[in-house]
Amino acid sequence: MTRDALLTRLRAEGLDPYPWSNGPGDVYAPHEHGFDKVLVCAAGSIRFGLPATGGHVGLAEGDRLDLPAGTRHEAFVGPSGVTCLEAHLPAGTHASLARRAAGEW
Repeated sequence: MTRDALLTRLRAEGLDPYPWSNGPGDVYAPHEHGFDKVLVCAAGSIRFGLPATGGHVGLAEGDRLDLPAGTRHEAFVGPSGVTCLEAHLPAGTHASLARRAAGEW
């Protein structure tokens, strides 16, 4: 699915997504947000670590992650870099657990 198609799909859900990109191997230290987050990988790959559970969630092109407010997470950008589309929602909009949807969400 193209980036424009992903943007259209997110906007159809009433979201206001914006793009961001990082280079290969970039890392985000563990942190959390006071809002619910919707992330869609538009190109490349990224892996989110979830320190509280010891789990991780990998996203490739077309995958989506719904991340509830207060979920501590870290991120590791894949070898080709990554471009994601991100939108924010009020805290409590998502269920209490991070949810990943692969490909055709």
